[in-house]
Amino acid sequence: MAGLWRRTRPACRLDPSTPLCYKGSAGCTRALQGRRRAGCRRPAPHTLACRCRPEGGHSVHLAALRDLVIIFTLSIGIVLLSHRLRLPAIVGLLLTGAVVGPYGLRLLHDIEAVESLAEVGVILLLFTIGIEFSLKALLSLKRIVGIAGTLQVGLSILAAWFIARFVGRDGGEAALWGFLVALSSTAIVLKLLGEQGDIDSPHGRIAVGVLIFQDLSVVPMMLLIPVLTGAGASPWMSFSLVMAKAIVVVVLVLVGARTVIPLLLHQVVRTRSHELFILSIVVLCFGTAWLTSLAGLSLALGAFVAGILLSESDYGQQALADVLPLRDLFSSLFFVSVGMLFNLQFAMQHLVTIALIVGGILIGKTAIGAGATLTMGYPPRTAVLTALALAQIGEFSFVLARGGFAAGLIDDTIYQEFVAAAVVTMLATPFFLRAAPVLADWTAQHWPLWLQGHRDEDSPLQGTPLSGHVIVVGYGLNGRNVARTLTAAHIPYVVLEMNPETVRDERRRGTPIYYGDASQEAVLRHAHIHTARVMVVAISDAAATRRVVELGRRLNPAVYIIARTRYSQEIAPLVALGADEVIPEEFETSIEIFARVLRQYLVPREDIERQIAAIRSDSYEMLRQLQPQPLMLFEVQRQLPEMEIETFRIQDEAPAAGKSLAELRLREKFGVTVLAIQRHDETLANPWGGTQLEAGDLVIILGKPTQLTETAVLFRR
Repeated sequence: MAGLWRRTRPACRLDPSTPLCYKGSAGCTRALQGRRRAGCRRPAPHTLACRCRPEGGHSVHLAALRDLVIIFTLSIGIVLLSHRLRLPAIVGLLLTGAVVGPYGLRLLHDIEAVESLAEVGVILLLFTIGIEFSLKALLSLKRIVGIAGTLQVGLSILAAWFIARFVGRDGGEAALWGFLVALSSTAIVLKLLGEQGDIDSPHGRIAVGVLIFQDLSVVPMMLLIPVLTGAGASPWMSFSLVMAKAIVVVVLVLVGARTVIPLLLHQVVRTRSHELFILSIVVLCFGTAWLTSLAGLSLALGAFVAGILLSESDYGQQALADVLPLRDLFSSLFFVSVGMLFNLQFAMQHLVTIALIVGGILIGKTAIGAGATLTMGYPPRTAVLTALALAQIGEFSFVLARGGFAAGLIDDTIYQEFVAAAVVTMLATPFFLRAAPVLADWTAQHWPLWLQGHRDEDSPLQGTPLSGHVIVVGYGLNGRNVARTLTAAHIPYVVLEMNPETVRDERRRGTPIYYGDASQEAVLRHAHIHTARVMVVAISDAAATRRVVELGRRLNPAVYIIARTRYSQEIAPLVALGADEVIPEEFETSIEIFARVLRQYLVPREDIERQIAAIRSDSYEMLRQLQPQPLMLFEVQRQLPEMEIETFRIQDEAPAAGKSLAELRLREKFGVTVLAIQRHDETLANPWGGTQLEAGDLVIILGKPTQLTETAVLFRR
């Protein structure tokens, strides 16, 4: 990005003892218009500082090294302070840029070098995001990119154009304002969503799709700037030629990356040279970005394409591990470089104007983003989360503003007002995303039902009585597996899902799935929460999970709630809200890992299960049941928290098959109690000692975890 910001300028040959001169933009402009000092350069619009460096290359390199030391040293202190204040690291990096930049303490001598390294950070950031974002996932977003992206960009341009025309701006400048406002920050949004683990959430997927469309829109926007000014003999012809060239280059990159790159990487990997592998990955990343830039596309978009293509190979994860340290280092410089654009003195002088611009951008883009999401059929909560994530100005807007300034569409004052407003919206983004779940929940609770974006007019939930059923919230991987198991066990269930496409496709397959936001009371009531036996919350949105658990417990105190979460630290809040069981992915993954390790050392299965039972009992009391229970005696478990109720299917030729309970002496040998036996459609409650067990019986037993593990051997062949 920085490479597009900079202009070709002659070297400044002032007194070498004065490495930098800072002169007001108006004064420097006047000097350029007729009283230029020998060798003095016009400042880049994003710095408004006349930078004059000595000719000695050695001193320049030392100045760049000195600048990096200053940036990283101050970043440590400011980011650490931000962490103590519970502020995102991005805020600390932006503040670092404001402090060290030309409008702060003026501590940097070679700002261009910092900007170049910052551009490397953007390229690496988008490259790693592409690796983590597979081509299959990208193709699944084609509807979001086409509909939501078009609506968000198109409506933002129209709204900004009308407002600019209303305040007296000409058509070309009004259109440029539309371009500037329509874009959001890909780097900031994806980094924050990644840190929160929301990339795969509904609002995260929509935001990614819209950001991809915005990045693609940068190319025609840049090419349309000469058209807006009317410059050139045939601006539309030039636009068409460049677009055709862009398409050809992208096709060549895609074909080459799918055919040539895998073969080359295979040869590289065969050498078993780690250094050669890293060099190859770096060349792939920057080479693809460079080729796409030749077609007029952004460098970052080219790096994103390279990452996606690499994700489809066998070497994507290793490449990601090797690039991550470089990405974190250089991407921090990008956020610092954005902070350097902020001119506090200018902002204070034009405070009212900048505040109006910021307010208009945040309110307007939030409303448009929410409307675009609602149009696709998503619920109000998802619409609010998506809109707040996309409410800021994007980094590529600086590129467009720089092009508009050079073309004469906007003057120096307008440019600085936009830069100040843009940096403020970027600073506000982390706080917006932190407050977004609360605001989204409030909106969902107060949103009129008749304004819902999608309704099941033919939903049989309204008239079909349901009782003792399972409510599955979310139809991702976990929800699908639960539904498949319930279908095989002939247990009635309904699925609530917020993706209208998924609902439509699964409904055609006969799945009892319905569109609805389970965090809304009306939706759970329509799913007959008051007569449900179990509710499984299998969504990736942590805030929405808390809301659904709290609402489900309030509407039906007797329902058994099982919630899926990503991290173990979310267990306690969910249990406090009413969840009976919380299954954290990282905890279950750790159990599976150590179980497989023990199997490699030929540890008996009974010993492994005993270890699992001990860990569950000691560390996570709410994670004590592995198998679904056809007969769930919830009140007994609540009264006896140290005990478990487990079910065992008697296999053919098992030791217990054909024997009576008295012959097995379960209580005497193992200390367990048989509560019931389920045989076909008959349930034998509190069986007596003479009851004979048969193969296929389902035995419900009460006991401690270790006792149950020891008893299990009687029911296996």
